[in-house]
Amino acid sequence: MPDAINNKGKDLVISYSVKMEDRVDCGGSYIKLLPDMDQDSFGGDTTYGIMFGPDVCGTTRRTHVIFNYPPKDDNLLIKENVKVETDALAHLYTLHVKPDNTFEVFIDKESVKSGTLKDNWDFLEPEEIEDPNESKPEDWVDERKIPDPEDVKPEGYDDIPAEIPDPEAEKPDDWDDDEDGEWEPPMVDNPEYNGPWKAKMIDNPDYKGPWVHPMVPNPDFEDDPSMYHRCDPCTHVGFELWQVKTGVLFDDIIVTDSLDEAWAFADKTWAAKADGEKAMHDEIKQKEEDEKMAERKAKAEAAATEDTDDYADEDIGSDEL
Repeated sequence: MPDAINNKGKDLVISYSVKMEDRVDCGGSYIKLLPDMDQDSFGGDTTYGIMFGPDVCGTTRRTHVIFNYPPKDDNLLIKENVKVETDALAHLYTLHVKPDNTFEVFIDKESVKSGTLKDNWDFLEPEEIEDPNESKPEDWVDERKIPDPEDVKPEGYDDIPAEIPDPEAEKPDDWDDDEDGEWEPPMVDNPEYNGPWKAKMIDNPDYKGPWVHPMVPNPDFEDDPSMYHRCDPCTHVGFELWQVKTGVLFDDIIVTDSLDEAWAFADKTWAAKADGEKAMHDEIKQKEEDEKMAERKAKAEAAATEDTDDYADEDIGSDEL
């Protein structure tokens, strides 16, 4: 970038457009903000500050928002998937990170996700943990229901068979006992059989409810008011691509500390092209649909003509006879 960006105490806005000329079914197109690095060795493992952009493959459909967090030496993925666009139009992806440790993601200038960094990424250890000195008492009763001790199995219950001879079956007329052996009706499920006997269940008078593990403050928890500060500084913009189809276009890139500036830039770039692109896209799609309809109609007419010719040939043959 012309100037390094340090977002300490400032908003950070990343905005760019992505166009998949061939409708994406598996691919990723991410923008990265990186600290000073060797451009010749840039690759997927190069340390970055922020990685942002569409990620689509099969049932995975999301917009990646990933922060590198040195205290954990890890790249942190957002916990809940963010909406993504998968058509062949150019879409504007914008990430806004604020000094109050909140964020917002926009697609085509419309908000699709917002919240706090603390709640949406695992920057911090949990504030509370289960008390390691506590465990569920051995005499704790957490069974809500128990077999009724007064319920008694009916006499003769175990003598009821699971299957009985089919009472509606009849011996075939051509059955020969000498040749076929003694005839026996097929077996069917016994409607009076109810399975192995079990005592009915009743409320457990000793039930105490689920045991809840007591929580205590986590000694490893340490708040970080600078979670938002991911460019310290960022000097380069990079793109990470993986795809099974060609034709990914990036444009309208801006990195700034002002959302208003980003929107003004988008209005002069992405928005100025969007309506014309959508009209052209719809025109092409309509033309393709019209061509398909014409092709199907031509095939149907050809098939009808062939059937008529075959019928005429049959009539001529009949007349000749």
